[in-house]
Amino acid sequence: MWNKVQETVKFLQDKGITTPDYGIVLGTGLGNLSNDIDAEVRIPYGEIPNFPVSTVKGHHGELIFGDLGEKKVLAMRGRFHYYEGYDMPQVIFPIRVMKYLGVENLIVSNASGGVNPNFSVGDIMLIDDHINFIPEHPLRGANDERFGPRFVDMHEPYDLKMIAAFEQVAKNQNVSIQKGTYLALQGPTFETPAEYSMVKRVGSDAVGMSTVPEVIVAKHMGMKCLGLSVITDLGIEGQVMEVSHEEVQEVAKVAEKIVGKLVKEFVTSY
Repeated sequence: MWNKVQETVKFLQDKGITTPDYGIVLGTGLGNLSNDIDAEVRIPYGEIPNFPVSTVKGHHGELIFGDLGEKKVLAMRGRFHYYEGYDMPQVIFPIRVMKYLGVENLIVSNASGGVNPNFSVGDIMLIDDHINFIPEHPLRGANDERFGPRFVDMHEPYDLKMIAAFEQVAKNQNVSIQKGTYLALQGPTFETPAEYSMVKRVGSDAVGMSTVPEVIVAKHMGMKCLGLSVITDLGIEGQVMEVSHEEVQEVAKVAEKIVGKLVKEFVTSY
């Protein structure tokens, strides 16, 4: 892993990527933010050594480096999921690369099913904690101390100062947002009513199929994280919705303008 990361970092540096202020995973809800980045470098994943290629419809496979407001950002337009058949080292590989390109602050976004009865479809949820139910842990196996410690402190997976700053940005723009715990399952099936009930009972507000491995590995390397979920369907008792990937994308498209505006202001001001 170490040698592959360094090879990829060298390749990207040679392409003109200098130290970014932020790394951003443009998952569902943030895809259109790529249009606001004044790009200096755009590289398809297929041209980057050791990078997987996104296979999910709606997830573009492109790495973008440039200016967002007055900050330099390195954005993944499309992420990799465990359910696609990748192993965890592949899923989290880009986060390792971001760190060694100089990224210290990571923003991740996703679509999720809401189980909190106070949530509505289209809500934006700030993630303040998570529960990992994906069966393979991203740090399983021999630990390379060059990346981080064997046992990682996870008492603050999502940075409290970043959360407070984002809440202030939303308040300044008169945007109402939610806050809660995100639970990650393997996927790719959406949850059954019984699974939604389980998610609620173990203490989560939303459930999805990504994000948590990326955040665990980011914390392994000492990065600070901000997480956002767009609530694209509901699994509330008595209100479980029929859902499809296309419907999730449609809800996310409506929310994208608001999420993108908030993230742009946050990156500029924080």
